[in-house]
Amino acid sequence: MNKKRKRLIYIISDALTATTAWVLFYIFRKIYIESGGYGYKVPLIFNESLNIAIFAIPLFWLSIYFISGYYRNVYRKSRLKELWLTFSSSLTGLVILFFALIIDDVVFSYKHYYASASFLFISHFTLTYIFRLCITTNNIKKIRTGKISFNTLMIGSNGKAFKLYKDLMFGKDYQGNKFVGFINMNNNPEDILSEYIPHLGNFDNLRSIVEDKKIEEVILAIESSKHEDIEQILFKLQGTDVLIKVLPSLIDLLTGQIRISGFIGQPLMIISHRIMPPIQAVLKKIIDILLSAIAIILLSPFLPIISILIKQSSKGSIFFKQERIGKNGKPFMIYKFRSMIIEAESGTPQLSSEDDSRITSFGKFMRKTRIDEIPQFFNVLKGDMSLVGPRPERQYYIDKIVQTAPYYLRLLRVKPGITSWGQVKYGYAENIEQMLERLDYDILYIENMSLYYDFKIAIYTIKTILKGSGK
Repeated sequence: MNKKRKRLIYIISDALTATTAWVLFYIFRKIYIESGGYGYKVPLIFNESLNIAIFAIPLFWLSIYFISGYYRNVYRKSRLKELWLTFSSSLTGLVILFFALIIDDVVFSYKHYYASASFLFISHFTLTYIFRLCITTNNIKKIRTGKISFNTLMIGSNGKAFKLYKDLMFGKDYQGNKFVGFINMNNNPEDILSEYIPHLGNFDNLRSIVEDKKIEEVILAIESSKHEDIEQILFKLQGTDVLIKVLPSLIDLLTGQIRISGFIGQPLMIISHRIMPPIQAVLKKIIDILLSAIAIILLSPFLPIISILIKQSSKGSIFFKQERIGKNGKPFMIYKFRSMIIEAESGTPQLSSEDDSRITSFGKFMRKTRIDEIPQFFNVLKGDMSLVGPRPERQYYIDKIVQTAPYYLRLLRVKPGITSWGQVKYGYAENIEQMLERLDYDILYIENMSLYYDFKIAIYTIKTILKGSGK
């Protein structure tokens, strides 16, 4: 199954339909708008501006589709959802094109604006969706006939797992699952499922099993209320493109919105790796890069002064670097202005407190005003961090926190940030108890992650800096 090839088919189709729709729009403008306005037949001349548009317009539309996340999953598409996605992205693109290009066109009546916009929208939307519908329908047909299948791993080993296996393999709504084996949480290979699919090993080897067997879907036949087990599974599968599904419980159905896979057959709840909508995720990256670059440029005149004050405050280097754990558990080096004396830690990691004697006099000022965090804008440009996100911790403290709060691992699904909801609320943590208090707010941020909350956290961080009330 070649995802890149299938994605390319969608991209080529979208590019061709966008080009065709624009050419038809150009012809419509010449025949209806200009010829009617001038009172004579305006000749159809394919000039240089049209040639440029034929190249630029498809790129514009493809950018819209990429930002909307349309090409993320080319095989598991719903025709009804595709109708809405095509409609909403076509409308968005039309609004942009209207104010960028159409509004400056020659018109003889305001009705011509409505006519032009309507024609472009209808032609673009109709052509795009017809071709997408054909491709998607063909894919669905191949999936249901077994010509396209997805290597699937079952996690579970009870009657529920066996029933789920039978429903998915022999039910009415076949979803293309090709079970290559199963594992269970208690590592017991003796199970009724072993008569049908092989037991592939221990839960501890989940990541290597997924990679070796080229697993595309993982189905959890365990209670969705067993959050601790699900959290461990999600952590092990972070950074992969594996689709994770679980049977929803009544609590899941009553307490929140869930994305369901399957309609006639067995409904499964999809556990998404994505925290934010695709458009917001792209905008967040753009904002991170732009604002970090601007911050570095604006603050650069002050960096020599800060460096001199650090040197005068105590002997040692200007910068401090330390290994922290980032997205998907990947280590990276975090940079700060040094606020402590050199060799402040010897052996076992130590957290600092407000009256810590290791903090220099200028270091206390930097911490209150968050000046010590300025070098982390370079971490953002490197892609290790974001402007807003849970503060990164050392592995030593993560191991301690997980013993009490295993759901901490959920924070590793996103990039850590220079500032966070937890830090705005509590400042620097002085002990494990304060880390756990801060954790509640970071989990709230993860569950409600959006540009709106990023903006609010940034505003409160700026207030902290201006008041010098950081802790």
